[in-house]
Amino acid sequence: MTEVLPSSAVAAEGLPEYPTPRAAKCPFAPPAELLALHEADKPIVRVKTWDGSTPWLVTTHAAQRQLMSDPRLSANIGAPGYPHTTASMKEHAAHITLSINNTDGAEHTRWRRMLTGSFTRHRMEKLRPEIQHITDDLIDKMLTGPNPTDLNEAFSLPLPSLMICALLGVPYSDHDFFQEHAGVTNARFKTAEEAAATTAELRRYIAGLIEQKMDEPGEDVLSDLGARIKEGELALEDAAHLGHILLVAGHDTSANMITLGTALLLENPDQLAGLLTNADDPAYVAGSVEELLRYLTIAHLLARRAVVEDFEFGGETIRAGEGVIASLQAANWDPEAFPEPDKLDLTREAAHHHAFSWGPHQCIGQQLARIELHVVFSTLFRRIPSLRLAVDPSELRFKHDSQAYGIYELPVAW
Repeated sequence: MTEVLPSSAVAAEGLPEYPTPRAAKCPFAPPAELLALHEADKPIVRVKTWDGSTPWLVTTHAAQRQLMSDPRLSANIGAPGYPHTTASMKEHAAHITLSINNTDGAEHTRWRRMLTGSFTRHRMEKLRPEIQHITDDLIDKMLTGPNPTDLNEAFSLPLPSLMICALLGVPYSDHDFFQEHAGVTNARFKTAEEAAATTAELRRYIAGLIEQKMDEPGEDVLSDLGARIKEGELALEDAAHLGHILLVAGHDTSANMITLGTALLLENPDQLAGLLTNADDPAYVAGSVEELLRYLTIAHLLARRAVVEDFEFGGETIRAGEGVIASLQAANWDPEAFPEPDKLDLTREAAHHHAFSWGPHQCIGQQLARIELHVVFSTLFRRIPSLRLAVDPSELRFKHDSQAYGIYELPVAW
C-alpha cells in the first residue's frame, strides 16, 4: 500500500482551493466551487488552504454526521494539523487556554456540564415573553425614527445583545465596548496581537462582573458561574473564559442571522408572502426559521478538527496530524439531504441541518437563537408589511472577511 503523507507534505497542485469567494450575483449561496464537490461522489476530499497545507474537506451531510462525533477528530486548536483559518489565528492558538470549545471527550463534557443548567429548553422558553417585548419595543422605535434606516443598527444587533446581556447578567450600557471587541474576535484577518489584546480586555471585564456577582448573585449565567467558583468547581479565569465565549457568540451570530434572513426574504417575495400569511402559526414559523438557518449557514467557515489517530473513511486513509474541515454550508446544500438546495422553501423539512454544527460541539445556545428568530420573523414583517430594501441589492456589503457571515449594513424603508 502506498504511504499517504501528512497534509503538510502532500503536493497541493491541482487541488481545489478552500475557501473560495462567493459569486457576486449569488451572495446568499455558498461558493459554486464548493458545491461542485458534491458531484465528485466522494464524501471527503483534499483541498488547498491559505498556507499551502492540504487538509481534508467533508462536504456531505451524512459524512459529517459520522465524523463530527468521531473521537479520532479533536477540536483542540493547538493540536498538530489543526486547519486554522489565517496565520494570525494559528499564532494566537498557541496562547488559548482549554475550555468548552477546544476540548474533547470527558474534559469537554465537564466544561459543557458547567453550562447545561443555564441553557435548558425550559429556561430559554421562559425568555420568550421578554424577547417579544424587546422586539416590539425596537420596532416601535424604528417606526418613529429615520426612514430609511439601517436595520442592523436599529434592530438586528440590539435584540440579541439585549437578550444575551439579560441572560448572562452583563450591563447593556456596556454594549459598545463588547460589540467592538466581538467584532475583532470574529474578524477573519485580525492580527495575533489584536486577538490577544481583545481577548484580554473582555476576560478582565467579565472576570470583574463575576466577582461582583459572587457577592451579589442574580438569576443569570455569570452568577451561576460565580456559584461554581465558590463551590471550588471552577477557577475565576476559566469562568471568565466561558463568559467570553458566550458573550461573543450570543449576539453576533444571531444579529447576522436576523439581517441576512430579512434581506433573503425581501429578495424572495413569494416565500415572504407565505410567512406573512402564516405568521400566527408557530409550527410554520418554526419550520421557516430552520429553512433560513439551513440556507444561510452563518458559521460558513466551520467546523474544523485535527486528526489524532489514523483511520479509513470514504476510501481514503486519514492520518494523525492531518486536518479536517467539515463545511457546514456544504452539508446544508447537499442535494442528498435537501433536494433542490438552492431553492428557498419555507415549507421544507429542514430541521436536520448543520447550521449549529453537529456532534458534541453543537452550539449550546441554539435554543435561545431559535426562539429569538421565531419571534423576529413572526413579528417584523407583520408589524411592518411594507418593509423593503432602500438600496439596490448589489450595493449591500457582505461579511466575506468575518468568521460569521452577514451584511454590514441593511438600509431598509417602509
